[in-house]
Parts: sequence; C-alpha cells; structure tokens
Amino acid sequence: MPIYEYQCKQCNEVFEIFHKIDEDCKVTCPKCLGQAKKLISATNFVLKGSGFYVNDYPSAARKEGTKKEKEGSEKGQSGKSEAKRVEKKADKTN
Repeated sequence: MPIYEYQCKQCNEVFEIFHKIDEDCKVTCPKCLGQAKKLISATNFVLKGSGFYVNDYPSAARKEGTKKEKEGSEKGQSGKSEAKRVEKKADKTN
C-alpha cells in the first residue's frame, strides 16, 4: 500500500497515512481532527540501466573519437590479415 502525505488545513500539521489507491477516504488530522488535504511529495523512484544519464548519450566530439578508434582498429585488422596472406603464400612457394 502506498504512503500518502497530508497537511491539516487548520493547524498545518503534516502527516502520513497508508491506504489503498482506490480507497476514497476523508482524512482528518490526528492532532486537531481538522480536515486535511493531500500533498504531492517526492518518491523514491530510481531509474536504473542505460539510457537515463547524460553519459549514456555521448557528445559530438566523443562520437567522432569512438568513430576514429573503430576505423583505426579496422585498418589494423586488415593489415594483419594481409600480412598473414603474404606469409601463407611464402610458405606455399617454399
């Protein structure tokens, strides 16, 4: 059951009450028995996982840097494969 925060209209006392979402109840202040109104309060809702933070969406400069890194690693891999081909050809001719 959720916790709801209320404030008394007479004495301004703030208090919490547990009750169901669909329960329609008239809330009275436990201190002075005056009428109370529901408050909008912060929750303990936490977003977890990727996509919720600034560091999950890289800046333009960071995107360019990762793009260059990928291009460099692809060139390095193609150079290695070419060297292996040359070695294999050399082995076959000997």
